[in-house]
Amino acid sequence: MEEDGSDWGGLAPEILINIISRLTIQELWTGPMFVRKSWQTVCRDPYLWSIFDLEPWFESYPESTHLWSPDFEGKVDSMLRSVVDWSDGGLTEIRVRHCSDHALSYAADRCPNLQVLAVRSSPNVTDASMTKIAFRCRSLRELDISYCHEISHDTLVMIGRNCPNLRILKRNLMDWSSRHIGSVPTEYLDACPQDGDTEADAIGKHMVNLERLEIQFSRLSVKGLASICEGCPKLEYLDLFGCVHLSSRDITSNVSRLKWLKEVKKPDVYVPRSGDVAQTERYGHWRLYDERFDIQAMRI
Repeated sequence: MEEDGSDWGGLAPEILINIISRLTIQELWTGPMFVRKSWQTVCRDPYLWSIFDLEPWFESYPESTHLWSPDFEGKVDSMLRSVVDWSDGGLTEIRVRHCSDHALSYAADRCPNLQVLAVRSSPNVTDASMTKIAFRCRSLRELDISYCHEISHDTLVMIGRNCPNLRILKRNLMDWSSRHIGSVPTEYLDACPQDGDTEADAIGKHMVNLERLEIQFSRLSVKGLASICEGCPKLEYLDLFGCVHLSSRDITSNVSRLKWLKEVKKPDVYVPRSGDVAQTERYGHWRLYDERFDIQAMRI
């Protein structure tokens, strides 16, 4: 860092904050923080850190096993803890991946106004930190815990009981195709949660105000779907893509009770009778296939 006599050095803090607020997280983190000490101080102003969104970076970065390493997780945790401190308790939105219980518990203890939490693909986020979120961040309105295998139905129960404003839940699971092989650890793919109906029951009983629900590749059956449709009457969007244990008839008969429903995304997959899930393929005429065969008989 340098202290020079340029005109930029004489800018008032409020002007610098206004300029810096227009930068992306990546630009902010790698640029002005390292220009001069006075700029570093401005970059840590709570006004700049009500939202911490790394999702654009993850979307642009190719999936690889490196992202699942303890070293990378430690870096994400360190960033999140820093942002929590800089926000001075004002953080309302967190969108990260590959964080852990340590950083998430730290955020729960210090950010009671959190409204949006997305921690998809975080293998070391568990019910422990999510219970803290449930009790201390009661204003939560959006939650994404997709691909988090250490989170169970207990979290869904606690969030539902303590966060009545929750409107959006994303609990997508990884599919069985080869696209994840080589980029996601094999042991993690093999540990995908199987208790679809238990999770569906928790959602139906405790998340009555949901408007958007995504549960791609859930193992739920028609029983679980019935629980959701009965307990979440305000649903407007329901994503069931990859839920191969549901037939077209099952879906139609259950979603008919959702009077506010605008869109339902159906399974649209073909499961070979051979049971070779690694060779599962997309099947464009899912409705026709479903009329000819009984998907319920082809359990994974």
